[in-house]
Amino acid sequence: MTDRKTRLDTPLSRRSILKGSLASTTALGALSLTGVAPLHFVSQAWAEEQPIGNFPSKTSGPSITLGFNVPQTGAYADEGADELRAYQLAVKHLNGEGDGGMMNTFTPSNLTGKGILGKKVEFVTGDTQTKSDAARASAKRMVEKDGAIMITGGSSSGVAVAVQSLCQEMGIIFMAGLTHSNDTTGKDKRRYGFRHFFNAYMSGEALAPILAEEYGTDRVAYHLTADYTWGWTQEESIKNASEALGWKTAAAVRTPLGAGDFSQYITPVLNSGADVLILNHYGKDMVNSLTQAVQFGLRDKQANGKNFEIVVPLFSRLMAQGAGDAIKGILGTTNWNWSLQDDASQAFVKSFGQEYGNPPSQAAQTCYVQTLLYANAVETAGTFYPPEVIKALEGFEFDGMGNGPTLYRAADHQCFKDVLVVRGKENPSSQFDLLEVVKIVPRKQVEYDPSIFGGELGPYIPAS
Repeated sequence: MTDRKTRLDTPLSRRSILKGSLASTTALGALSLTGVAPLHFVSQAWAEEQPIGNFPSKTSGPSITLGFNVPQTGAYADEGADELRAYQLAVKHLNGEGDGGMMNTFTPSNLTGKGILGKKVEFVTGDTQTKSDAARASAKRMVEKDGAIMITGGSSSGVAVAVQSLCQEMGIIFMAGLTHSNDTTGKDKRRYGFRHFFNAYMSGEALAPILAEEYGTDRVAYHLTADYTWGWTQEESIKNASEALGWKTAAAVRTPLGAGDFSQYITPVLNSGADVLILNHYGKDMVNSLTQAVQFGLRDKQANGKNFEIVVPLFSRLMAQGAGDAIKGILGTTNWNWSLQDDASQAFVKSFGQEYGNPPSQAAQTCYVQTLLYANAVETAGTFYPPEVIKALEGFEFDGMGNGPTLYRAADHQCFKDVLVVRGKENPSSQFDLLEVVKIVPRKQVEYDPSIFGGELGPYIPAS
């Protein structure tokens, strides 16, 4: 692998950051002969003279501030609470406190345990309320009032898309938390936004073959779908992937976020002709809809001569805890699970467990990793200047973060790694041992051409 620090410190890379294209060595030589300062000196001085976001005003002191924007209230508050725990642990490790967690397994890494570029890491928090407007307002406050130089967090794709757009306008890097919509790194992607979490397309491609293998190819599905960007793209992705294997779709019904009572949506399923219910719900909505579907007797029902099945394309250990016995036997996908036995996962589980007394969720792992990835990109670039930090992240390949070899694709800022297909355990050994990993799907199976979802990343230098 090319040494990224060396590559980013070359005149050519600095020119590409600021101008969007590479200059030839001939042109560089000509500039020197005419007495004009070499481009890399010009661009560096220009970078220091042109403020972007909170650079350099909020990066010149002994500490820097990160903004953690999580759902502390609303339908995804359980995920948000675990995200915040992970962020606090990441700050502790970056500042050289605790056992270091995945800083000890992450490679290639320039992290030092002495803050970021020698500056102590501090943080402020906001409550997204799982609402786009509230999330934008809290992010804006953290940037303008608290001096945050990076914003991260969220457990909703609607929130992620909204905050990512705001950060692009403000020149602040956004390291997305838990966001699964194809749109986040598709039609709504932004130069200043990065996603470590996998997406709905990957869930569909990973899960559909397992569904066909276990339930057959002659199936009729009924979708209940959260009515916002994540639900729409999750429904589309699982429909496309399952129908390609022979499944049919009886109906697809949208439900409001935070509905609570899903009985009016579940009743029509009983006489729909469907033999599979697919719940494109997350957080407390998934806990409620799954619990109510089981209470309505769907799991004991026969339809089309087959046992009726329920599928949850995306779920987590926190949701499994909330759903109790209803989760047993349910198939879905997840970004990461604490039961993985690789060194990185176990280092994080140990560190998180010592700090909080329980294993981390996939939301916690995602947010912890995002914080370390941002810090490492700053160390690699040797500056907090956002365009250079972005360049350090684009095309970055790494390992030792719990999902095997991973790529941050430059074309759309989507992270590619292995995907887990999981099932709710029939006989859990503890209150945390709730998910069985059915298959670790190789990243090659879920990769795709970035053009299929459209969108434009936009400029490295935001319009003033």
